Amino acid sequence: MKPEDILKENNIILPEAADPVGSYVAAKIIGKLLYISGQISIGSDGKLIKGKLGKDLAVEDGYKAAERCALSIVSQVKKACGGDLSRIKECIKLTGFVNSTEDFVDQPKVINGASDLIAKIFSEKGMHTRAAVSTNSLPLGVAVEVDAIFELN
Repeated sequence: MKPEDILKENNIILPEAADPVGSYVAAKIIGKLLYISGQISIGSDGKLIKGKLGKDLAVEDGYKAAERCALSIVSQVKKACGGDLSRIKECIKLTGFVNSTEDFVDQPKVINGASDLIAKIFSEKGMHTRAAVSTNSLPLGVAVEVDAIFELN
């Protein structure tokens, strides 16, 4: 099944692909590799999902925040591919950053939100390598940030 069909079948609505707000690009293609800059946790209402896991937010909240990051990644992929998600051969890697307390140890469970959604949308092509990293702060106080590398057909 094509990614677009999976989005429709699951009533998944992609957010608008946001333009960068700093000195970087949102996506870059080098050969057959597509790099997507870190996407921060923004709710469907357009508000930032802020907070620190282990203090302000539960694992389930972080999981949902990571899902939102993945939706933004897919939006950036679609934009970089001229609207054609079928140009994706596979997802190579996700790197997830979790704004968390020093004793929080469930970063992988949080970043599963992004991993699960990418795998759902791209099926077997969405299976990827990954890192789930704790940090004491993220831009604008957001809870989660995720970047990605894809291979193009």
